Amino acid sequence: MSDRTLGQERPAGRSVAPVTTATGRTRLVAAAAALVTVGAGLGLRAVATGDVAKYGGDALYTLLVLTLVVLLAPRTPPARAAGVALAVSWAVELLQLTGLSAELSARSTAARLVLGSTFNAPDLFWYAIGAAAGWLLLRAPARRRPAR
Repeated sequence: MSDRTLGQERPAGRSVAPVTTATGRTRLVAAAAALVTVGAGLGLRAVATGDVAKYGGDALYTLLVLTLVVLLAPRTPPARAAGVALAVSWAVELLQLTGLSAELSARSTAARLVLGSTFNAPDLFWYAIGAAAGWLLLRAPARRRPAR
């Protein structure tokens, strides 16, 4: 792939494109968004209880997965990133039907935070809400850019 394909001019005497590309900026924004999402989840747990904390946390979980998808694959289209995040979230929830999540969660706090332990069908809906919110957030910058 040439530098021209990436939309960059190569400085004289340099054989490698600069690291600070649109992809690099996207990764930085995704990393920051992941941290903000984790903070929002912790904040939600600190100030809310019951269904608000639980289902808000579900939506934020999928939003976090979406930010990690963008961090790992910054050129992924918004709809695909949201779809992957939703698929991962649903897969984790459905894994809870096997009992494996509960077993791992009993042994590890990290596993409990990532995998959960008990299947809850309404969680599937709230994961979709998180994916939709993430898709809308990813689409927002594209809508502000003027067409070329």
